[in-house]
Amino acid sequence: MKGRLLIEGGLVVTDASSAPRHADILVEDGLVQALTSPGASGVDAAVPRLDATDRLVMPGLVNGHTHAHGGLGRGAVEDVALEGFLAASPAINGHRGLDDLALSATLTGVELLRKGCTALFDMTTQFPLPTVEGLHAVAGAYARLGIRAVVSPMLADRTLYQAYPELLASLPEPLRAGAAALKGASPADNLAAVDAAARDWPFDPSRVRLGIAPTIPLHCSDEFMRGCARLSETWNLPMQTHLAESKMQAVFGEQRYGKSLVAHLADIGLLGPRLSTAHAIWIGDEDIEILAKADVTAIHNPLSNLRLGSGIAPVRRMLERGLRVGVGSDGANTSDTQNLFEATRLAAFLSRVMSADEDRWIDAAEALHMATEGSAHALGWGDRLGRIAPGREADLVLLDLSQPIYVPLRHAVRQVVHGENGAAIDRVLVGGEVVVAGGKVLTVDEAALRREAQAAADRLDALNAEGRNLAQAMRPWVSAFCCGVGKSPFHLHGGRQVAG
Repeated sequence: MKGRLLIEGGLVVTDASSAPRHADILVEDGLVQALTSPGASGVDAAVPRLDATDRLVMPGLVNGHTHAHGGLGRGAVEDVALEGFLAASPAINGHRGLDDLALSATLTGVELLRKGCTALFDMTTQFPLPTVEGLHAVAGAYARLGIRAVVSPMLADRTLYQAYPELLASLPEPLRAGAAALKGASPADNLAAVDAAARDWPFDPSRVRLGIAPTIPLHCSDEFMRGCARLSETWNLPMQTHLAESKMQAVFGEQRYGKSLVAHLADIGLLGPRLSTAHAIWIGDEDIEILAKADVTAIHNPLSNLRLGSGIAPVRRMLERGLRVGVGSDGANTSDTQNLFEATRLAAFLSRVMSADEDRWIDAAEALHMATEGSAHALGWGDRLGRIAPGREADLVLLDLSQPIYVPLRHAVRQVVHGENGAAIDRVLVGGEVVVAGGKVLTVDEAALRREAQAAADRLDALNAEGRNLAQAMRPWVSAFCCGVGKSPFHLHGGRQVAG
């Protein structure tokens, strides 16, 4: 946005821990210029106004972890655990062209904007490996929508069955031969694609930037992970990995490395302030302290963690040990929604089944902080997003205070976190530009988008039928193997207690 805008008369929540106050917000060139008492801005009458009377104005939510390719995969995943989902992933995401990549990103971005999210970390997938053109297709979709994003290609040089040869050995023939024939892309090809994209990134990096995502430590060789870390440092790319999302990952991490996954990542030099770790469920106190000392951000994904039966992250123990925490929705193919209000509420409420001690529960302010400033750090924008203050981006959500969940209004932050689902959204602004109004995203034809999405899904389902049949045949064997691992005793380093 170029020029000035005055947002008048709103009840403003500047950040999760501050009491709301009535204020006018002056926006200039996309940034918050000033907050003043109502009517005291002194700006010229010619400056455009936005009436925020009876509106709660809050920072835009920041999605710390999702997979936009999940937009076209919605409804495709059965009731399976994580490894069962990973086994089916090629069949869900295969045969996608550049238009499909852009379409899925657009679907995801539209849902996020309509639910008050103004920025996201997208771990995006392109089979068999990322391409510059594919990354541009995804980034271009976000740029056209007007949402901020980190476009971070999900990389691996090992398949699920190369990561777990024991799983491969458990399969009967001919399934074993089919699984063994699957190959990951080479480290050199993966890294070259990201390096090429970083060298000539045509998008405004303050709006859509490139990241890098070695997907799961066990799916990546150590040298490949080091290569990802080098690219992250060279090009200042936010980096993200799925860490200890399942018990299977944690158990086999101990077996492979003789130490926890976190300790191993520390040994190979992956930890640092540019890294965020999605999920981080099966980690102990020592792991948390290592991550905190390295200034890593952990991203809590409660929706998919429950959907896949992965577990509950020890969020209170993370916060107690100084580990920064954000919130993610995860992909729509594993969480069924991109509603970060729901994820934030669940982040608060899940803490209450981890401990009977009310003082250890995640309160509303902590949950909202995680979903704004906490996640913003994972995107590399911790100093620009997540709060309403002079010099910060004018990424704002206006909520209608006449909606039932705000009547009567007693505690704005508590009522947002505990009750909001996006229904009260009046407007959403990104960089001072109104991108959502009247329940619609203004930068896209949503009716046409729905038609395109259904046609693409039907076409892709037909193209991926053979792979889907193979995944269905694999399912009972993968499930049995994972159940066996799940029943095995496992000690978390640091002696994580039951009270989360």
